[in-house]
Amino acid sequence: MTKRVDVDFNGKVVKVNPGTTLLKLQELFPELKRPNALGAIVNNRLMGLERPMRSSSIVETVDYSSKEGADIYRRTLALIFCEAFAELYPEVRLEIGQALGRGYFYRIHSGENCAGKRMLRAVEQRMRELIAADRPIHSVPVAAEEAEEYFLEKGYTSKARLLRQRLSAEVDWVVMGEFRDVVYGPIAPRTGLCADFGLFPKSTGCILVFPTQSGKIFSRLPEQRKLFAAYRETRAWNEMIGVWNVSQLNQACISGSISENIRISEGLQEKKIARLADRISHAATETRLVLIAGPSSSGKTTFTKRLGVQLRVNGIRPLLISLDNYYVNRLDTPKNADGTYDFECLEALDVAMFNDHMQRLLNGESVDTPIYDFVQGIRRRDKTIPLKLETDQVLVVEGIHGLNPKLSASVPARNKFKIYVSALTQLCIDDHNRIFTSDIRLMRRTVRDRLYRGYSAAQTIAQWPHVRQGENKYIFPFQEEADTMFDTSLVYEPAILRPYLQRFLMEVNQNDPAYVEVYRLFKFLLLFIPILPDEIPPTSILREFIGGSSFEY
Repeated sequence: MTKRVDVDFNGKVVKVNPGTTLLKLQELFPELKRPNALGAIVNNRLMGLERPMRSSSIVETVDYSSKEGADIYRRTLALIFCEAFAELYPEVRLEIGQALGRGYFYRIHSGENCAGKRMLRAVEQRMRELIAADRPIHSVPVAAEEAEEYFLEKGYTSKARLLRQRLSAEVDWVVMGEFRDVVYGPIAPRTGLCADFGLFPKSTGCILVFPTQSGKIFSRLPEQRKLFAAYRETRAWNEMIGVWNVSQLNQACISGSISENIRISEGLQEKKIARLADRISHAATETRLVLIAGPSSSGKTTFTKRLGVQLRVNGIRPLLISLDNYYVNRLDTPKNADGTYDFECLEALDVAMFNDHMQRLLNGESVDTPIYDFVQGIRRRDKTIPLKLETDQVLVVEGIHGLNPKLSASVPARNKFKIYVSALTQLCIDDHNRIFTSDIRLMRRTVRDRLYRGYSAAQTIAQWPHVRQGENKYIFPFQEEADTMFDTSLVYEPAILRPYLQRFLMEVNQNDPAYVEVYRLFKFLLLFIPILPDEIPPTSILREFIGGSSFEY
């Protein structure tokens, strides 16, 4: 008799035969089944529902309300989108781009080089038909050579090259009618589970829009002109140097041209920083306050220091002010719903004092700016920083709320220059599989926290959802307020971060809740050929996270 295995299924232990899939598990125990399950976390690893159980396991199904379920939903809906195009317009080539609004931008290469309304209506209709049919979706292992041959025949050389670089005998891929693709994560078992979406024309392509957690699809998308332009600029530069997907980056490592790519990437950033300094200098009679804002681990600190160097080259001395010193005393800090302090909200800062100090400094007065003691959680009474703005100086303020109009309401708009800084990576896995923009920042932060701040990878990953929540509330809504956007991402950095991050991720115990994310990130890093940091210049933004910077922090 076959020995049965124990499975903790959504909180209750049941016995099943080895090889029972998660889909079958839901049929056998309908009372434990949760509606709209898209996948499951099995022993702290995200899996598809076709996964067979061969040993005792803890299984928790996930739906769209969770981050993991949302990832599966988006990945599956993107497959349905590509299948609809493959059926209706086989001559069209799709290239996935950045996240925009609540969706993904796709560039459409067709005879007209743009997505006509008629084309998108037809694709949307076909998608809805595929979803209504509730077709099963299977991820199946195939020989890497078979997949490589298929992609070469279809003209997707980057997909084929990445398969060779991975050195795997087999790969998982999905066959959906006319469309086939390698998948880099679990997918939903049926098309009917991904019913809500929108499709909007945008520039030379379209945006595939995903629902809110409540299932709502926005009828209009935010313009985000500046953000979109920043994304497209980075993508254009990546294409110019021939590295916009992972296989091209790996090939640069193999061929030895990665050294030149590093120099070009770093040189481009320095040139752009110098141009920003020129803009500020040319308007120096009016621009007296430079505000720099952006989400966590964007490299704001190094960017600010490099901007300061370029301003000095132009004869302007930057007077640096840290918003961190304007925190209110910890006991006066607003709290989250769970009772923890909300250090991310604007009210955690003494906005009134900051505005008063900015106004007085711009009027030529001397000001005693505060010093915040983060250990005690109070503003120091025994010491302040006396400041006065001289004629050859400009105030430079870095902090997450820099673009919020309330922060500097006392300063006229003509006297302010606002810069949004973020890592807007445009590196993709391949034509149809993207890299999450926020993953680059999470990887940066994990390495830096482990090396220099005494936090383990598990602690950083556990805190990340709270960081992201704060960004969505207090930073992203003000992106378009910026006078300019600066992308700090470096096309080669995942390959640099890989050796550090893999080492630190391996310290996380499998029983730790953070392991779900650890497992995903570890698999993602395997796509890259690692690069040693020897050729990274000491002024690089990346040095803020891996060490060896010539700047002091």
